[in-house]
Amino acid sequence: MSKEDMITSVPAAGVMEASRAMLQHQLYAIFTTPVNGMAPVFEHLDAHLAFQVGLEREGVMFAAGPVWSDDEQSWAGEGMVVVRAASRQEAIAIAERDPMHKSGARSFTVRPWLINEGTTTVRLDYSSQTFTFV
Repeated sequence: MSKEDMITSVPAAGVMEASRAMLQHQLYAIFTTPVNGMAPVFEHLDAHLAFQVGLEREGVMFAAGPVWSDDEQSWAGEGMVVVRAASRQEAIAIAERDPMHKSGARSFTVRPWLINEGTTTVRLDYSSQTFTFV
């Protein structure tokens, strides 16, 4: 095995250079995990969801939702929230404001996430005033 095969990380600048023709849109993923079981999660769920909707209305929220079990049959209270922020520190401050985290029902970690590839398609039907993500 060569020395290059043993590389475990590369500088962010190298990734940015390699993907310079792509979108390179920086967002932040907040991974949230229950601390003491589901009871505290359910106790703060309404306030948490209201907070999330507020972030959405402010234009801070990119996407959010529960993370299912690997077999897709249950939910153990984990979630992922992707926010628009100027820095990781700002994303941490956003996560700290979440009632779920303020109460101690969940803990969180924040990871920078760079969007380079993908698509979004929205179908808007005027007559029924409905939309569908394709």
